[in-house]
Amino acid sequence: MSEPASITQGIAGRYASAVFDIAKDGNNLKAMEQDVDALDAALSESSDFRDLITSPLYGRDEQSASVAALAQKMALSPMMANLLGLLADKRRLYVLPGVLGTLHDLLAADRGEVTAEVTTATALSDDQRKKLSETLSEQAGKSVSIKETVDASILGGLIVKVGSRMIDTSIASKLNALQNNMKEVG
Repeated sequence: MSEPASITQGIAGRYASAVFDIAKDGNNLKAMEQDVDALDAALSESSDFRDLITSPLYGRDEQSASVAALAQKMALSPMMANLLGLLADKRRLYVLPGVLGTLHDLLAADRGEVTAEVTTATALSDDQRKKLSETLSEQAGKSVSIKETVDASILGGLIVKVGSRMIDTSIASKLNALQNNMKEVG
């Protein structure tokens, strides 16, 4: 990880840990989880929201007013609205995706879950998702939730990441390995 990315992750981790502790002490983890999911969806769906948190063209006052209006419109909990306001006030809205990712991980750990990032060429059926989750749960010794991404460029198979472990059974990686072997032979 590069130094700026490491610094950004460190900043995001501190904000996430602080707000998670506050939510846990106040028994507000359910509301926090709903807020994290809503903000994740908003970030993935709205290019305007992504621009707001990353563009230096927006001033502190514009960002503060925008996130306050957004928090109200999305009916976010006061705790999450305060976090957005603080990030805007400190000109650190750019760490919001990292904060949300860390909060998601902290919430999953609190439930005793591990998140597996699964990349497939086509969407998994409910039955496939259930079987994969059960298999991964047996291996991890914990409940495993699946965060699925569809990427047609892998052609087929799966890429599964659980923690620091990765299993790549994609056809694209097998073709690349075969291509490298053929270069060595001829």
